[in-house]
Amino acid sequence: MSIRLRFLNAWLRIAAKPMVRRFREPVATRREMERMASWVVREPEGLCLLRTTLGGRPALSLRVGQTSIGKVIFYFHGGGYIAGSPWMYRGVAARLAQLSGIEVLAVDYRLAPEAPFPAAIADAQAAFDGLIAAGYEPAQIVLAGDSAGGGLAFSLLGRLCRQGRAPAGVIAFSPWTDLTCSGGSLRTNARKDALLPVERIGDTVDLALQGHPASDPEVSPLFAAFPDAPPVLIQHSMTEILADDALRMADRLREFGASVTVQSWPDAPHVWQFFDGRVPEARAALEDAAKAARAMLNLPAR
Repeated sequence: MSIRLRFLNAWLRIAAKPMVRRFREPVATRREMERMASWVVREPEGLCLLRTTLGGRPALSLRVGQTSIGKVIFYFHGGGYIAGSPWMYRGVAARLAQLSGIEVLAVDYRLAPEAPFPAAIADAQAAFDGLIAAGYEPAQIVLAGDSAGGGLAFSLLGRLCRQGRAPAGVIAFSPWTDLTCSGGSLRTNARKDALLPVERIGDTVDLALQGHPASDPEVSPLFAAFPDAPPVLIQHSMTEILADDALRMADRLREFGASVTVQSWPDAPHVWQFFDGRVPEARAALEDAAKAARAMLNLPAR
């Protein structure tokens, strides 16, 4: 572990985790998360950022340098389905675009509680259909996301697999895949997790679902079916409360014959890739993700 990562973990435990624990009202939560992110986000030089729409939803297109034509990484941001935005996650999305040489499109899906389930998955499906209408083939699209966005990517994957339209692959950073909260790491890592307070996860589920069953496979893709699933890369930390969400998701996908690579980092915070430019572990993870995306899209290594 780098010295920078040690300092980051300490800062998150002292400053960020108590702040997240105090979050109650969604609008205030979004404002504070955006403010915290503004201290961290570092855009790569040469970023071309364009506002667009996909399936009727706002989206950001991010390109850096020479970009492969006709290929795209379709990114879903985190935030527990109640916060976050493509703008907030532009740093990690842009860095992924830079390292992979592939355009990243990040959709601004609707958030709860104003738009509870199934709004997010409906927007994800509509945006994917928008990509297809724009001329992309499923094999030219890699789904990606972090935290709740990683879970949303897997929920969409399940739909697409069952429709016979599987994408080229999926990349997920610390995905939240089980909103029934049955993973053992929610308890065993409660004190180890540097960022997420486990006592708030039930409140987040209630806001996101508004009474809809958390066991619905489209809410918790851990319980979904994935016929003919494409290759998948999952990155997670062994000390985060969602570690079991990642590991069990990998096992579930393998039940359907998917080729799944799991990269388990020993002591990193939830979605540490967000801190690229601050800690070397973030860059190392994103470099691996970029290589995986190129392989999924049958592009030569850079």
